[in-house]
Formats: sequence, C-alpha cells, structure tokens
Amino acid sequence: MTVEKTVDAAENSTVQARFLALSNELKKRVVAQDELIEYLLIALLTDGHVLLEGPPGLAKTRTVHALSDLLEGEFHRAQFTPDLLPSDITGTEIYNTQKSEFTFRPGPLFCNLLLADEINRAPAKVQSALLEAMAERQVTVAGNTYPLAKFFMVMATQNPLEQEGTYPLPEAQLDRFMLHIRVDYPQHEQEKEILQLVRNEHTESLADNETVIEHVLSEAELFSARAEIMQTYMAPNLEDYLISLILSTRQPEVYGDDLKGSLVFGASPRATIALDRAVRAKAWLSGRDFVTPDDIQEMAPSVLRHRIGLSYVAEAKGMDKDQLIAELIKRVAVP
Repeated sequence: MTVEKTVDAAENSTVQARFLALSNELKKRVVAQDELIEYLLIALLTDGHVLLEGPPGLAKTRTVHALSDLLEGEFHRAQFTPDLLPSDITGTEIYNTQKSEFTFRPGPLFCNLLLADEINRAPAKVQSALLEAMAERQVTVAGNTYPLAKFFMVMATQNPLEQEGTYPLPEAQLDRFMLHIRVDYPQHEQEKEILQLVRNEHTESLADNETVIEHVLSEAELFSARAEIMQTYMAPNLEDYLISLILSTRQPEVYGDDLKGSLVFGASPRATIALDRAVRAKAWLSGRDFVTPDDIQEMAPSVLRHRIGLSYVAEAKGMDKDQLIAELIKRVAVP
C-alpha cells in the first residue's frame, strides 16, 4: 500500500499533509520506485538508517539525491572504496601553524543525510568508524569525541551482483540499519515513464531552465512527525503477534520440523523495536491512527532480512532469506 495522494484542504497545514506532499514530489522526480520512496519515508520517520540493495541503474542514488533536495538539512555523499581510510569520512586533526595547535576538520559524516555509496567496498576500519556514527551519533578522532547532528541518517547502497573487491558488512553493523530494502527492475510501462522523464529533463537542460528547489519538509516538522507516529495505536494482540514473528526467527522449528536448523541465528530485540516503529510509521503515512496485521506482514521482510543468518541446510534446500521469512509469516497465527 502506498501513500495516498489526495489531501483534504482542511488538512493542508498538518505535518501529515507535508509528508504527503514530499511523497508526491519524490514520485515526480523518480518513477517506478513507489515502494522505495515509501520505505525511505518510513526510515526518515523512525530515525533509522537504510541499506539499499539492487543492481546498478535502478535509481537508488537518484532517489536519495531527490530526497535530500526536498529536506531541510545538509547532504553529503561518500564513495566507499577499498583504499578508503577512517579519517576520510570522520575527519582529521590538522596542525594550525598560526595558533600552534591542532584543530579538527570534520569529514563527510558531519551532515544530516549521508549517502554511503557502495558501502561494502570499504575495509573493516572504515566500517568501525561508520558503526560508531550510526550507533552512538558521535565520532571519535585522536581521543576526542564529537557529536553528530540530532537529525542524522545514513542511506547506504550496495550492488549484490559484483562481489570482487567487496567486504561483507559485520552483523553488528547490519543490525543498526532500520530497513534493508531490495530494489527490483521496473515493468514495461514503468520503463516507458522513465524514458519520458529522462527526455523531459534533457530538454529542460538544453533550454537552460533554472529550477528553484523549495524545501518541502523542515527539520522541525520532521521531529513533530516522529512524535506523532509514536501515538499510532497498536492493539495488545497485534503487539503479541509482532513479537511472535520475531521469536519465530529464533526458534523456527516450533512452526514446523521442516524449518529445523534453517537459521544460524535469529533477529535481535533491536528488530522488535525496529518493526514496532516501522509499522506505526507505515500506518501513519497511510492516513490511519492504528496498525493492522497487513502493516506488520508487509514491513517484516525489510526489517528482518539483514538480521537473520541462513544455514547451509536451508541454502542446500534452495531457500533464501525472503522465502524463509514469507514461510514464517504464513505459519505464525494472525490474531
């Protein structure tokens, strides 16, 4: 289910209406990726980081750039490479000859929105520096700790097709991502829309038309929206259902002997917190003040797929993580 486009005139001043306007504007700039846009907004609402995975050319970077243009805040892009150093993203101390002292020069991490492009190409030391920023919202350089902005979000991309020169992300770091979003190829009609959009942009570029970008959403409105979504109602039986889904990843054999030994490890309590926030945000974006079982079932794969470890037994059966999650969703009783 996607965000509704129509907003009543009486609601035009609400924070929810501002998010609807943001969603609609993003869909004008990026076609064929409605689900990606919705999930990015959910992560934005829940103060979470996002891992985008998909082949090159599917508008992952474009979508992140478009979102940054429509938000109040500073945007930085860091291209992750095997020779990247921690100081390249955190910043470093520079000796000031005039003052005869070291001064700190901030790196790309000191922003509101960070695009970590091809995150799995960076070595372990860089990942450790990024983990501190994602987990603690701070950076430590030469024994000194520097706080990051209150509004800080990492949007990382990785290419699942090319593995040469890449480093698997540590489980601790994967667990810090709110959502792991898989981006797929567009359909025939969507591909036509993409062609039309690119042709129009090329025509405007040749005409030297200057477009004035107005921030659709301010930082104050974002924080207000984050407070609102936590008021979204979730029935006690749905809360139990959500927890049961998480627990099913730790003991899948409870839901069938054929699932025994299919997972090396299950989702942590951080997954429970992430799923709780994500479903509330999804309901809020859909114009509801209550959570439904469909919300939980739809958000579960993106919250869980990077937080579970598939065993060799499951892989030998030809099962992947998404198939296993879908099977657990089928078998856990819905209230």
